[in-house]
Amino acid sequence: MSETLNRSTGNLAAVEGWLPCGGRAPLLARRALRELLGRVDGGGRFIEDGELLVSELVTNALEHGTQAGQRIRYVFRVDREFLHVAVEDESEAKPVPCQADGDQESGRGLLLVEVLAVEWGFESRKAGGKRVWAKVGCVS
Repeated sequence: MSETLNRSTGNLAAVEGWLPCGGRAPLLARRALRELLGRVDGGGRFIEDGELLVSELVTNALEHGTQAGQRIRYVFRVDREFLHVAVEDESEAKPVPCQADGDQESGRGLLLVEVLAVEWGFESRKAGGKRVWAKVGCVS
């Protein structure tokens, strides 16, 4: 199960926690996001794109950034205008969007992130690994 820390101050609400390296991690991350957005007036406007984006970033961290025994860290913040999502893993590898062949079942995640996010990027962590972040606007 994920460990979470919830914060709400003024027009900002946030949740952060750790996910196990396993197949339930995307589900747990989406659950944490839904709980956060459920506490915020108008939070539901971010749910569709937010859940897709969180699923993709956590899945990428699972497939490319963690090994058995490691955990994935997430930080979700929401304000009046944007949902801010960050997912951290242990890999130093730069996330690169690539075009998957039509027959491939995977490989399109970061292309989806590019479409859903107002902006996204990544940065190295001082302790090693990386942080991939995205900013999502509300669906009109």
